Amino acid sequence: MSHDSLLARIIPVLADVPGVAAIVLGGSRARGTARHASDTDLGLYYRNSTALDIDRLRAAVTALVDDPTTAHVTPVGDWGPWIVGGAWLRIGGQKVDLLYRSIDEVSAVIDACRNGEISMHYQPGHPHGFCTAIWMGEVALCRALHDPDGRVAAMKAKTVPYPPALREALIRRFQWEILFAIENAELAVPRGDGTQTAGCAYRALACIAQVLFALNGQYLINEKGALAEAANFPVTVRDLARRVAEVWRQIGAGQHAAALQTLRELENDVRKIL
Repeated sequence: MSHDSLLARIIPVLADVPGVAAIVLGGSRARGTARHASDTDLGLYYRNSTALDIDRLRAAVTALVDDPTTAHVTPVGDWGPWIVGGAWLRIGGQKVDLLYRSIDEVSAVIDACRNGEISMHYQPGHPHGFCTAIWMGEVALCRALHDPDGRVAAMKAKTVPYPPALREALIRRFQWEILFAIENAELAVPRGDGTQTAGCAYRALACIAQVLFALNGQYLINEKGALAEAANFPVTVRDLARRVAEVWRQIGAGQHAAALQTLRELENDVRKIL
C-alpha cells in the first residue's frame, strides 16, 4: 500500500471521531525526509471544550489495524501533559503513531514562544527534557490533512518567520548550560563516575544543538539526529559531526579528560559564533 493510499484510508475514519478538531502529518513524512520504512506520525488535535471520544477512537482504529489485539490507544493525558497520549498502530503493514494535542493549549504555547517565553519539563523519551517550543516546531513542520475550521493553518501562520524573541530565549536558556555541564563532568572524573561524566557530556551536546538550531532559525522538535542536522546548517561549528563522534569515542575508551577537552573546544567555538 502506498503512503498516500494509507492516508486516504485512515484520515476520513479518524476525522469522523467525535472531538477530533484537526489531523496533521508530522515527523519525517511531513518534512519529506522519510524512508520507505519510516513511521507515519499523525497529530490528533482536540478542543478543550469538546472531549476527544477515546472509546469511539478505539473502535475506529480497531477496524483499521492489521491485528486488533495489538492496538494500544490511551486516554488523554496518559503520557503526561506534553506528549499527552495517543496510539501505536500497524495498518497495511506500516507503523502508524497517533499523538493527541489540545489545539487551545498549543496555540497558547505558540503565543508564549513568540514572546520569548519557554520552559523545560521532564519527559520520558526526551532525555534532554521537553522544551515547550517543540509544540511550536511541530506546527511549523507539520502538514495539515484535516483542518475544517482553519485552526492549524492559523497557528502555522504564527510560526513564520522564526520569532526573534524565541531565538533569543533559547540561546539564553541553553548556552550557559554547555559550559556548566562540562564543568560538572570534570568534577566527576576524579571520582571515577563514568555515568555522571557521560550524562553531563550529553547535556552539553544537547544544549549545543539547541543553540545552533536557534541561531539558524530552525525548530528543534526532537533530540534524535539533531546534531547531525545542525552540522549542515549555514551557521554551525566546524567539523561538528566528527568532533561529536570523537567525544563518544573518547568516553567509550575511558578517556574522559580528553573527551571533556574536546567538549570545551566545541563550547568555545559556539561562543565565537555567538
